Amino acid sequence: MIVFTDYPGQAPQVVEDQVTFPLTSALLSVPKAKTVRGVSFFGVSFIYVIFDEGTDIYWARSRVLEYLNAAPAQQLPQGVTPSLGPDATGVGWVYEYALTGKTQDLAQLRSLQDWHLRYALAKTEGVSEVASVGGFVKQYAVVADPGGCGAYGITLGQLRSAVESANMDVGGRTIELSETEFMIRGRGYIKSPHDLDGVMLSAKDGTPVCCPPWPMSKPRRTSGGASPN
Repeated sequence: MIVFTDYPGQAPQVVEDQVTFPLTSALLSVPKAKTVRGVSFFGVSFIYVIFDEGTDIYWARSRVLEYLNAAPAQQLPQGVTPSLGPDATGVGWVYEYALTGKTQDLAQLRSLQDWHLRYALAKTEGVSEVASVGGFVKQYAVVADPGGCGAYGITLGQLRSAVESANMDVGGRTIELSETEFMIRGRGYIKSPHDLDGVMLSAKDGTPVCCPPWPMSKPRRTSGGASPN
């Protein structure tokens, strides 16, 4: 049984004193625990709880969770939350299969695996985890043009926030017409690169600066106005 704790940016000695030692001390009294070992690295802590032979793995996991929840929160740094590792990992593979298709590319096959086939297999009796390997995970990459962004004074943080804000659905109020209620919502999830066209990045002198039509790579003004040199 592995208890993992993330403590970013801290030296191994700090992780040992503030995370590993308090958790190890709390887990020493777990029933049927034969050995408790703590290992501290840069920014992370691992605690290995080894139980007696024949102990049911799910019973052991529930006992560890109980003792983790009972551990005094004030003994751990603020924002640090220990988590229990999975009961199985990719190291214990017992069966492998390949998903192929004549008309699908690697991105389509990976999406089919991650969003359809994986969930069906995870429900099978005896299957603890389905690990996907290979293919291309579908994603949209926004490549910033340093010259264009610098000319308009747009930082990478502003660019990221603008894209995140444009990729979401929002809810509104309801309106009643003819004794019927209609729910208002805005649908804004990105489905193609063209959906990024016109995302407002900032405003200069009252003129919005928006993402250019794909596949252009420089910001543009949506109306009149001289571009900076």
